[in-house]
Amino acid sequence: MSESVNPQKETILKMLAQKSVMKQDVFANIIKAFTLVKDVLTDISEDLKRDTEKIDARISIKYSDVGAQAVQLKVAGDILDFYMHTNVFEFDHAHPMFKTGYIKQNQLNSYCGIINIYNFLADSFKYHRLSDLGYLTCRIFVNREMHFFVETRINALAYKYASFSTEPLNKETLKDIINELIIFAVSFDLFTPPFDAVREVSVMEIQEKSNSSVLRTGKRLGYSTTATYDDEINL
Repeated sequence: MSESVNPQKETILKMLAQKSVMKQDVFANIIKAFTLVKDVLTDISEDLKRDTEKIDARISIKYSDVGAQAVQLKVAGDILDFYMHTNVFEFDHAHPMFKTGYIKQNQLNSYCGIINIYNFLADSFKYHRLSDLGYLTCRIFVNREMHFFVETRINALAYKYASFSTEPLNKETLKDIINELIIFAVSFDLFTPPFDAVREVSVMEIQEKSNSSVLRTGKRLGYSTTATYDDEINL
């Protein structure tokens, strides 16, 4: 007697064969991409360190492998923190990506892994200022075919990488992206906060100020008479 066909089971198996396999491919690619990021950061840090030692020995360049999902590059007073998310994401269908021929050809191409890059002040880590702020400067999206695009408000990057690439992500492209992020981080200065924003302080904050953890600092905290935050990132 033949086994009866279970349509629900068939649907489940079809979904697993298509979507779940695709997500495994995306996850494998984002790990591969993050490994490339580590290799490029190592090369850039060693190269910059050799040259900056000739300029001024006080300039600190340091690459740190924080863990499987996070690495950091310290450049003078800034830290770029690279964080790989372990999940796979799809874009909202209102996203401009869904208007591209690449996604229309195969919607599975829209699923991506993400590497987030944040900019922190190096002193925030050095002095354990846990309340200090870091800012997302860039997100790198990588799909099942190792194609990528960049989401950022830095014009130099957005202009070149705002749409899915025609070629797989490689070390040369990552080097270009990371160099632009370094330029942005070094260019984006910390401005003095408005007087009224810091004119009040509690006794507890004064007593604990030696550990610098309660007086929050971040590059966006403050103002400039010549540029807004948006102006600063349009480099």
